[in-house]
Amino acid sequence: MKTDYTNLLTNFLNEIANKVSQNAYTIWFSQLEIVAIKEQEMTIKVPMEIHKQMLSETYQETIDTIFNSLTGINYTFKYLTEEELETFTPPKIIKNKQEVVKKEWETNLDPKYTFDNYVVGNSNRLAFVAAKSVAEAPGTIHNPLFIYGRSGLGKTHLMQAIGNYIKEHSNLKVLYTTSKAYMTDFTGMATMDNGSNKINSANEFNNKYQNVDVLIIDDIQFLTSAERTQQEFFHTFNTLHQANKQIIISSDKSPDDLKKIEERLRSRFSWGLPVDIYPPDYNLRCDIINAKIKNTSIENKLTEDVIEYIANSCVNDVRHIEGTINRLMVYTAIMVPEKITLDFAIEALKDYVNTNIFINNSIASIQNAVAEYFKISVEDLKGKRRTSNVVRPRHIAMYLCRAETDENLAKIGLEFGGRDHSTVSTAIDKIKEEIETDDNLNKMLKEIKTKLQ
Repeated sequence: MKTDYTNLLTNFLNEIANKVSQNAYTIWFSQLEIVAIKEQEMTIKVPMEIHKQMLSETYQETIDTIFNSLTGINYTFKYLTEEELETFTPPKIIKNKQEVVKKEWETNLDPKYTFDNYVVGNSNRLAFVAAKSVAEAPGTIHNPLFIYGRSGLGKTHLMQAIGNYIKEHSNLKVLYTTSKAYMTDFTGMATMDNGSNKINSANEFNNKYQNVDVLIIDDIQFLTSAERTQQEFFHTFNTLHQANKQIIISSDKSPDDLKKIEERLRSRFSWGLPVDIYPPDYNLRCDIINAKIKNTSIENKLTEDVIEYIANSCVNDVRHIEGTINRLMVYTAIMVPEKITLDFAIEALKDYVNTNIFINNSIASIQNAVAEYFKISVEDLKGKRRTSNVVRPRHIAMYLCRAETDENLAKIGLEFGGRDHSTVSTAIDKIKEEIETDDNLNKMLKEIKTKLQ
């Protein structure tokens, strides 16, 4: 007998209607149907493939919150089209509660991240080759593997691809986590009152992080404000490394630039192979776009000039490219054009890609604009003078070179009188901090960027 979920769905739709626009409600929610609920898994019927992506990526947090408020249960959700439902078998509930079920090891890996769908170019080739080497022989080469680069360049994809490859080709125990999750687990264990519960918690913590063959830890830079957690991670690192277990770490900075991380940890991060990922160049951006639209509803509608337009507009990171494609897919689903022309794409993305308009910037053009603004010479910016009327413009120019070009720290340092990448990184971080509170600095940056246009 089919279970009636009408009341639950009605209550959900009433709630979501107050959270999203009328247009979004009509397109993404009005045709949903709950088809099965088994324990903490809910299966929902959706009209098209694009609904699965939008619900799981854009609206999932809102969906989670509403169903939890309605039922008190934290559901996992499965979105299926009508065609997929024809072969769908609802999950079975184990009737015998005494039955002992062996708990599978939770890797935290997302199976969508693989080497096969990682697009390789000049900016990430070395990191890709190193990652493949580690995946094929974990614990024997490049240990630890330390991948660094600014946010949105594919570090997480590459790390999880290593984990998924090892999981598929061996029986090794793999764990992917973030430094924040590690910190939360450690803090929860460390703050417990002494007693059996604390001992059990400590044992669980050590079993989770030290009884593994491959530990993948993302965004290690967030440990900078947690001294006790750094000390614990030092012991975790030593335990795994001494047992020839593979360690893979990512950060937005190189090991040398993580100044607030203990020196003994930073030195260990360099034991294996630190490898940088740079922003993708134009050709790689085009390849990424073609890969991202493959097997989607817009694959056969995009003209070549639209791909070039997106590649020229999204110069900083892969996430911006993904967001641009998703926005174009949504607009196309609403307007249903026969072809996605350049004019159509410009209209669809007009308030989205304009934030990245400095596509023709170079280090030289930025140096000229900054020197003109502060009424000094470009040679002053490149020179050794340390007076305040030169140092601050120099820091601002370095910041803009990093923010508005594809150049890495070493290249920027070279163009500023042969300064090392650590000096450039320190200057950039200083400006980033000041941006948060200094309105005059923000005004200056805006005026200089206007000159660059």
